[in-house]
Amino acid sequence: MNITKREHACLVVEHDGATLVIDPGTYTEPFVVDALAAIVVTHEHADHVTREHLDRLLAHASGAVELFAPAGVAAAHPDYHWQVVDAGDVRTAGPFALAFSGGHHATIHRSIPIIDNVGVFVNETLYYPGDSFTVPTSDVPVLAVPSSAPWLKIGEVIDYLDAVKPRHAFPTHERVNSEIGNAMANARITSAVEAHGGRVTVLQPGESLELD
Repeated sequence: MNITKREHACLVVEHDGATLVIDPGTYTEPFVVDALAAIVVTHEHADHVTREHLDRLLAHASGAVELFAPAGVAAAHPDYHWQVVDAGDVRTAGPFALAFSGGHHATIHRSIPIIDNVGVFVNETLYYPGDSFTVPTSDVPVLAVPSSAPWLKIGEVIDYLDAVKPRHAFPTHERVNSEIGNAMANARITSAVEAHGGRVTVLQPGESLELD
């Protein structure tokens, strides 16, 4: 399985000749993929999903594409054929086994309504929580860990890593940070993961992680 990090929160996963895209939003540069099997959107915020990305990816696809998202995304973008998912749901799309968890976006402020958010476990290997600190019920070989956002502080990220104890992690959701801020966050993430015997790879947009 190959994981390519694109800008901000977007991931592209390739496995057995098929491709899965997760959270293509406003901070991600336009792109297309081959052999698109599915798109997963964790929640409705624009930095995780836009019509422009959806339309471009779907127009380039050569076959049927499964779309998975929580109810809030389906309500915000009703013109697409979503499979609505919530915590505990399990779906498949081509070679991808998808297990969803969580259910709610992390609190930004008490004055801001909490929206739907699902984390997704891909092939029992890659876990991405979206905008949440949901801890999966099983071990996490690879964690895409949010590193900067209006809803988090780095101490919470460290606590999350202490709870999940991933064997391998890479930072994501970083475009709201400065270069200096990202360096600080990445250092804290690395320290926390290595404390549990794991390792961290910092991926720049376009760089990939090849998994056995």
